[in-house]
Amino acid sequence: MFSLKKLLGKEDKFFDLLEAGADEAKASVDLFTNYLKKIAAGDGGQSTLDEFIQTRRKEKRIRHMMTEELSKTFVTPLEREDIEALSFALYRIPKQVEKIVERLSIYPGRVPNAAFQRQAELMSQAAEAVAFMVKQLRGGTHIEKIREANDRLQYAEGEADKVMLTLLKDLYHGPYEAKELVILQELYEMVEQAVDRCRNAGNIVLQIVLKHS
Repeated sequence: MFSLKKLLGKEDKFFDLLEAGADEAKASVDLFTNYLKKIAAGDGGQSTLDEFIQTRRKEKRIRHMMTEELSKTFVTPLEREDIEALSFALYRIPKQVEKIVERLSIYPGRVPNAAFQRQAELMSQAAEAVAFMVKQLRGGTHIEKIREANDRLQYAEGEADKVMLTLLKDLYHGPYEAKELVILQELYEMVEQAVDRCRNAGNIVLQIVLKHS
């Protein structure tokens, strides 16, 4: 016998997993902000890196659960391709943040904390907008709320591009050795790419909402 309650329960599971993925993505960005503060205070280390690894592992488990649920469920609240694309986009955010912290943890020089701070703020704004947008999917197609959040996300991404160009200009005209310049340039670009990951996830949410509006 067909059970509507069971079907609705399955639908809730997909939204639960997407929201959990967005929360873990935001958590990784928050950890990055705290990591920069610890570096400024002279306190970083392996214990902090382990926190990023755990966050990425949680996101990976969420993604595996999503894949499993998709394989078991015939009817989904959103198109399967959209669920899979959004799940993957969310997974890539903490993965990118973990890579950044791994590189910072082995950087031999003094980390220019002030340079990364503005990038971290914009990354946080972007991740917060994505988490908000994902949570709107459960209640239906709130197109205006989604567009407002997407505007904030696009603004953060645009500002991140400007900040990176400013940082690169300072690098190119500053008293940096060649090795240091290459390392810092790569780090700045990796942080900017994390904001891009958030933008990509937000674009998928917007496309889903426009499709169902």
